Amino acid sequence: MKSLISLIAAMLLTVCMSGAAAITVNGTVSDNTGAPIPGVSVLIKGTKTGAITNVDGRYTINVSSDDDILVFAYVGMKSREEKVGGRRIINVVLENDEAKLEECVVVGYGSSKMSFRSGKSREAKAYAPVAAYDVEFNTEGYSSINENGYKSVLQDPLSTFSIDVDKASYSNVRRFINMGQMPPADAVRIEEMVNYFNYDYPEADGRYPFSVYTETSVCPWNRSHNLLHIGLRGKSIDKSELPPSNIVFLIDVSGSMDSPNKLPLLKSAFGLLVGELRPQDRVAIVVYAGAAGMVLESTPGNKKEKIMHSIDNLQAGGSTAGGAGLLLAYKIAEENYIKGGNNRIILATDGDFNVGVSSNGGMERLVEEKREKGVFITVLGFGMGNYKDDKMEIIADKGNGNYAYIDNLQEARKVLVQEFGGTLFTIAKDVKFQLEFNPAYVKAYRLVGYENRLLNNEDFNDDTKDAGEMGSGHTVTALYEIIPADSDESVSSVDPLKYQTARESAMKRHNNEMLTIKLRYKEPDGATSTLYEKAVGTEIRSLDDTSERFRFSAAVAGFGMLLRNSQYKGDISYRDVIAMASEGKGDDEDGYRSEFIRLVKIVKDMNVTAKRD
Repeated sequence: MKSLISLIAAMLLTVCMSGAAAITVNGTVSDNTGAPIPGVSVLIKGTKTGAITNVDGRYTINVSSDDDILVFAYVGMKSREEKVGGRRIINVVLENDEAKLEECVVVGYGSSKMSFRSGKSREAKAYAPVAAYDVEFNTEGYSSINENGYKSVLQDPLSTFSIDVDKASYSNVRRFINMGQMPPADAVRIEEMVNYFNYDYPEADGRYPFSVYTETSVCPWNRSHNLLHIGLRGKSIDKSELPPSNIVFLIDVSGSMDSPNKLPLLKSAFGLLVGELRPQDRVAIVVYAGAAGMVLESTPGNKKEKIMHSIDNLQAGGSTAGGAGLLLAYKIAEENYIKGGNNRIILATDGDFNVGVSSNGGMERLVEEKREKGVFITVLGFGMGNYKDDKMEIIADKGNGNYAYIDNLQEARKVLVQEFGGTLFTIAKDVKFQLEFNPAYVKAYRLVGYENRLLNNEDFNDDTKDAGEMGSGHTVTALYEIIPADSDESVSSVDPLKYQTARESAMKRHNNEMLTIKLRYKEPDGATSTLYEKAVGTEIRSLDDTSERFRFSAAVAGFGMLLRNSQYKGDISYRDVIAMASEGKGDDEDGYRSEFIRLVKIVKDMNVTAKRD
């Protein structure tokens, strides 16, 4: 009898387990022309479980029953419901929602706002604007950018700036374009767009933790100027050889995160990162809404089920006490500090703080005080509509960290898996550039981008001044537009200086050097900087002889200037950008450069459509 009961119990357990087993459904979402639609939310009706389509319009989602209903939703298009009903592949076509296509976008720029109007329909290639956010809800915030102008070498021979390895601007711009909209000008940080891509610089060898690469050619958008390309590559460290990590996940679970492209995408992204953890790594989880609290004490990285259980159980609701969350995360990181290890907070949020310390200035002072404890920070941005880019950039920049925007699971994989070492392990901190130009060869120069990373010249030798951090395998690229010394072009309204070194004197003393690059950096736990110095020769290559890395970086910079409608864009066109990027695409194993070309084509067609309308 007992054996019969045991058999029946086992059979019932098997039935229950099989009924609860996850069913994987995948497919593509496109419009009525067949063009894929990235960024579509796919939600199980009546739940908060969802997925987001990638750049190819593809999605994968686990459901618990064939009776589950999937809801497909995208801004400006009619939502659609599909019952699973035994299907494992569900492809969906969404139609325009004409009632929503005339809504305005309102985007915040610090204290100012602007608005612009969406298009009327998705054109033949699905490139026309597809609508916008709810005008009553959108409060996205971006710091204003005043583009760098030309500096006279005789009056300003030194150019000093902090490196920037953040890449958030590119994926955020991609989000706007994939929605069929031009991004706000201040969302376009050209250096972050250029630095989104790796350029395969030579590996570091010798005493320095990085290599330096330079190349100079004719400037593609102004043929009377030259373009200097500077590349920096951090020493690569095999993932298995990285020191142990003490990580605190700081997760925003406030009400503003209750959206498929926020908390559900965040959970999936952190799932990828948890998969990379090793037994020697430790993770604690802090959440914040109206208040902050710890939901998981510091736990070994091989306890993946325990970590994921804590993440999967998170739900959104309440206000946003981001300052309190940061304070608690720093406290826990300090309590579990690993000497010689990677001590880091990973903040995941839309940046919409509204309780306690919440102003940009307040957040800046908070992280500046805490960074001295040896805890670094990575900021991951999610969502749209109330997205606070300006606040998250400040937290990353002032907190010895980096910043990425996660618009889909593919980007999460890039940041947290493919670039695991560079994102999470710092090999050099407070890295500063200082260039001195030789007036014998350079009349004036302009740093392309890095407007919010400029330093005073005296800051270069001041070890108390904060600068950017470089991760394992990270690459940093900087571009300078140069006006040759023999140019007749006027670059300054200031009268000539009487006592400065003449061109002829500089020529005699340094007749084969166009400029000198100096770098200062500190070890991750160091307080004193080390100096690196390299002279750059006078060779100017023809554009046909430039490397793929030169052409592709110039294409990205040109695209950024077009998006910003920069006064310095010269005569470059979207067609020129596509041609240069195609020539510089290279192997493109992961398809990121091909995706860039696709984005440029979308914007090109959007502009053609706008002119036609």
